Amino acid sequence: MNIILYGSIALIAIAFLILVIYVIQTLKTLQTTLQHVAKTVEEVEKQMHEIGKETAQLLHKTNALADDVHKKAESLQGVFDAVKQVGVTVQTFSDSISKTLTTNEKKITQAIQWSQTLVEIWTKWKGKRK
Repeated sequence: MNIILYGSIALIAIAFLILVIYVIQTLKTLQTTLQHVAKTVEEVEKQMHEIGKETAQLLHKTNALADDVHKKAESLQGVFDAVKQVGVTVQTFSDSISKTLTTNEKKITQAIQWSQTLVEIWTKWKGKRK
């Protein structure tokens, strides 16, 4: 009976030893994997830091560009106002001419008829001289 007991204890000890060996190998593999993960995390942190710097620079440039566009838009506002004023002036001038033409339509028609008559007389007179 002692032999069976000692054999069982020896068998349990061998099984435990095999289990410990596999656990040690698994832990070593896990340690290697965790080291790789730690290196990867460090690299990602460095890259994120660089991306943060680049993002800040891009944000500053974007803000500067927006300010520049805003200033140029404000400076163009004067040009647009001037063009609008020119348009109003041209419209007023056109309305004035239309009103003058309407009121003096008979006189203009008579002047055109007289000028046509004078051109005909001049043409006939010139034709007779030749």
